[in-house]
Amino acid sequence: MKKYNIVTKNKYINNEKNSLNFYWRKIKPSYKILITILITLGILIGIFYGFGSWYQQKHKNQPITLGMTFIADYASYLGVDPHKTMLALRDDLGYKHFRLVSYWNDIESTQGNYDFTELDWEVKQVSQVHGSVSLAIGLRQPRWPECHIPTWAQNTPTSYWYPKLLNFMTAVATRYKDNPTVTSYQLENEYFLNVFANCPDSTRPRLIEEFNLVKKINPSKPVIISLSNNYIGFPTGQPRPDIYGVSVYKRVWDKNISHRYFEYPFPSWWYSARAGVTELLTGKPSVIHELQAEPWPPKGINDASQTELAKSMTPKLLRERIKYAEKSGINNIDLWGGEWWYQELTKYNNPGFWNVAKDEMKSVRNSNMKLHQKLNNQQSLNTTTNFFASERINYQKIIN
Repeated sequence: MKKYNIVTKNKYINNEKNSLNFYWRKIKPSYKILITILITLGILIGIFYGFGSWYQQKHKNQPITLGMTFIADYASYLGVDPHKTMLALRDDLGYKHFRLVSYWNDIESTQGNYDFTELDWEVKQVSQVHGSVSLAIGLRQPRWPECHIPTWAQNTPTSYWYPKLLNFMTAVATRYKDNPTVTSYQLENEYFLNVFANCPDSTRPRLIEEFNLVKKINPSKPVIISLSNNYIGFPTGQPRPDIYGVSVYKRVWDKNISHRYFEYPFPSWWYSARAGVTELLTGKPSVIHELQAEPWPPKGINDASQTELAKSMTPKLLRERIKYAEKSGINNIDLWGGEWWYQELTKYNNPGFWNVAKDEMKSVRNSNMKLHQKLNNQQSLNTTTNFFASERINYQKIIN
């Protein structure tokens, strides 16, 4: 009996030594914490990857729309003719969807006088090719300095300038209410992101009031609100827009910490997952409203050399960025930088970016045509199958 107990005890000890619990107790507490964090992180990444794969599969049979953000003021800053630039983007490259802006300081430079000449011209050019416009509206709109407040309203209290802003927004939304070319609005670009701008009174109640104003005037046109960063976060608060916008930047100049170029490490499925979680939480779709397609140098583009610009954008990188966005499964993609491509083409005799953009637009058209043909074939097959199934049922009724 004693011998049996010794054997049993030794077997128990050997089994314990071979167990994970035995080795876990031997590990230092600090290492345990690190291992726990890594395992938890791995599980979260796996779940996130699952959301991304689900989103890509769900949207794989939807056509891709490549659009272009166009801003006349930015073209002028680059030293190229705004109208020639937009027409070249439309006619030579084939863009039919444009994200345009309604800068308050341009349209109401004199208080009470609205000048829509430029914006009307831009919308008309898109309508001539049966295209579509997503129109930015509000105080904060794309491109520096983001907060496009008129000189006469600067350095005044919110109680003064805010009612004037609402009047201006009412004028914009009313003007394009029945224009079929303007198919959506983007309200207050990256409203809560304070790194690149410091707009006055960037509060949630103001955003909610502006959203309700635009929807009251244009209830049938979707309103896009962009998320406020490039990497993580999910919408939880009000207002709940019709569509969420996502910015995708890959290589930027980090002026705050490293003072060198920084490449965001996220794979394309990261943005698929963000869009997937957003869709599950809100029931709303996502668009890429800014895909980096131009350099991000330490200073302005006009102040950087061609060598410096090439550190954050080359024709090869441009092609990779577009493919990267397409892989995300987010099928509406507005590129950011067409005015710069035109500057490179016309001022620096560098057609590389222009040619890549033309090739990628052609590639998207071909992919959409193949997808359309595939879906038509599937529909024809389903119709034929349903016909024979119906005939079989009728035949069985006859012989019975």
